[in-house]
Amino acid sequence: MDAENLYYFEKAPVAKAVAHFAVPMMLGTSMNVIYSILNAYFLGTLHNTAMLTALALTLPLFAIIMALGNLIGMGSGTFISRLLGEKRYDDVKHVSSFAFYSSLVLGLILMAVGLPLIELIVHGLGATPDSFEFTKDYVTVMLIGSPFVVLFFTLENIVRSEGAAITSMIGMILSVVVNIILDALVIFVFQWDVIGVASATVISNLVASVYYAFHMGYKSQFLTVSVKWFKATKDILGNVFKIGVPVFIMSIFLGAMSLIFNHFLVEYGDSAVAAYGISSRLLQFPEFILMGLCEGVVPLIAFSFTADKLRMKHTIGFTSKAIVVLAAVFGIVVYLISDHLIGLFTNDPQLIEMGSYILHVTFLSLFITGMTTLFTGIFQATAQGTAAFIMSIIQGITLIPVLYIANHMNGFHGVVWSLVIADAVAFLVCAVMLYVLRNKLKPELDSLVQ
Repeated sequence: MDAENLYYFEKAPVAKAVAHFAVPMMLGTSMNVIYSILNAYFLGTLHNTAMLTALALTLPLFAIIMALGNLIGMGSGTFISRLLGEKRYDDVKHVSSFAFYSSLVLGLILMAVGLPLIELIVHGLGATPDSFEFTKDYVTVMLIGSPFVVLFFTLENIVRSEGAAITSMIGMILSVVVNIILDALVIFVFQWDVIGVASATVISNLVASVYYAFHMGYKSQFLTVSVKWFKATKDILGNVFKIGVPVFIMSIFLGAMSLIFNHFLVEYGDSAVAAYGISSRLLQFPEFILMGLCEGVVPLIAFSFTADKLRMKHTIGFTSKAIVVLAAVFGIVVYLISDHLIGLFTNDPQLIEMGSYILHVTFLSLFITGMTTLFTGIFQATAQGTAAFIMSIIQGITLIPVLYIANHMNGFHGVVWSLVIADAVAFLVCAVMLYVLRNKLKPELDSLVQ
């Protein structure tokens, strides 16, 4: 760790330290949302609702690939930050090498398992007859490129864990820029539609992964991609999977929820699925800004947990206030211009009306999802595996029965509102667990909620 990163971990004023870690992450995640939105925009210029439907239906698959990256990346990243706080620098090399090679292996396993089952996967995603071939094309490309996508999500977490927030941001922005350029080429020049968009996503993640690997191999003082440092000891596996598995399960549940949600929306036509696909991508922008804030401070919280718990308390307090302000600002903007935002992707009046309605409803839970993300990040940073595991399943367990009941009672409107109800339940459970941990784990977590 260089002197600048150490300064932000240990000595910088809390607001300045949070900005150093969180702002690059917020910018990086927002850029990722922008290229997700642009994927839909570029396909939207072809005026084919089935293509937009395919893009929405494949979100669960992308969630699974991202989950594998976060399984290794978040688990290893929080462990690395705690090791840095304890000044166990050789162990950091072992963990970073383990993360690099294990993420590649996971991606290869996913590709090997998924490709022979491609037809089954596409049916499982809920593809309609009109969108089936488009969905199959996207899934095929994403499975072939999954080792690079898994590696990208892993390395972004690893680089950020040592305090190199700017480097992490540059990698994410590099991925976005490459993706946008390739999207324009494949749609307007080569006319590859869905296959082109999926290929652009894979290639952009590969380029960013190479950038991160170069940093780890040649620029970082403690991170490495050298195989000679690879170790899979009980200590490494235990600490990585204690946090990584709950993160993985949470991502899987998010993918499963998206899949189940799409199956309910299919009952109301392709327009409902496409409207949700557009509105969910727009909602991702403020969600990922808040996620970037919360995930950006996780390394600082993890480092402070082993080095300075009072600093950890102040970090959490400042971050909570920032969430409130950002959620309020984004909420006002969306309620003022939602129709215009949906109109950027389609000129279909029914699609605009449905998308705007979904956007209004789901925005109601922006603040509570932001706080839930922060609380979950605290559990991850402080190695509270059980609490992290509970949070990984609670929202999914809640959403499924709520969806059935709400759909039966109020149809399309009930399906949309079920998302807000599930988010509210997850927030309440998370807040209760944080309060319980304060009392059960004194003095270790006492500073968190005093």
